[in-house]
Amino acid sequence: MLRVRDLVKTYPVRGGRSELTALAGVSMDLQEGETLGILGESGCGKSTLARTLVQLERATSGTVELDGVELTRLSARAMRGHRRQIQMVFQDPYSALNPRHRVGDVLATVLDLHGLASGRAARRSRVGELLETVGLDPALAGRYPHELSGGQRQRIGIARALAVEPRVVVLDEPVSALDVSVRAGVMNLLSRLRRELGLSYVFITHDVAMARHISDRVAVMYLGRVVEVGPWREVVDAAAHPYTRALGAAVPVPDPSLVEPLTQTVRGEVPDPANPPSGCPFHPRCPLAEDVCLRVDPPLARLRSAPDSARLAACHVVTR
Repeated sequence: MLRVRDLVKTYPVRGGRSELTALAGVSMDLQEGETLGILGESGCGKSTLARTLVQLERATSGTVELDGVELTRLSARAMRGHRRQIQMVFQDPYSALNPRHRVGDVLATVLDLHGLASGRAARRSRVGELLETVGLDPALAGRYPHELSGGQRQRIGIARALAVEPRVVVLDEPVSALDVSVRAGVMNLLSRLRRELGLSYVFITHDVAMARHISDRVAVMYLGRVVEVGPWREVVDAAAHPYTRALGAAVPVPDPSLVEPLTQTVRGEVPDPANPPSGCPFHPRCPLAEDVCLRVDPPLARLRSAPDSARLAACHVVTR
């Protein structure tokens, strides 16, 4: 359904004399009805990828195909006809909503823009349906965003994305700005909507537990690249790439004495994306780095230990 190949996004820095590479050749596929989790720490390019998939940012190079249509080549006017097929839910549910518009107006504006409801009564009825779909009282249509809780605002954001009946929804850290007590409710809502409406998700998160909860497959990003991808259980619970192992080791556990400690740990800080290291971008921090890692950027390849698996990793040590 969604096919991304060699996606690159750069930004000029320092007066245009150099470039910051936010995405460095990202490739991925999303199947119909699937949830693909994009996992990585802050600054790895996850949110840039989300905005580029829905064409809020234009890629420097590479392709994004939705049902065979090349989105990156479409003009803004032509893209509008395809925007109903792919929608986005933003991380901050408050800044994503116009504070001067009532909830009902926020949703009605979307319906008007796409010609999905004619007449005031039809719009009011559809707004009520959307609110009920995301578990909210239709009476909230008369409220302003500041009168709602964070969880309610995020549900409004989800309802706005669903208003145009998309096939793909890009979820950019949809619960990271919410209280822990309401995260489970929103996550269960997303799971139910996917099942009932036949949606496909690109679920972006830095939280390993969230990726495990909702994803069918997981792609791990580091410094603008995908470094490991595969079924969620294999990637999250039996990581191959050293960076993925480090992410898993960073998850707090109730009793650390019951967990086998890492014999080799990640060191240092994330490199400057405006001046990335040569070869494998992870080699300055990698406990497994060899001479080839300093010179050659490894491609995504099948694991040496599981050649028949659907798992891929960008690591010279685990794939040769």
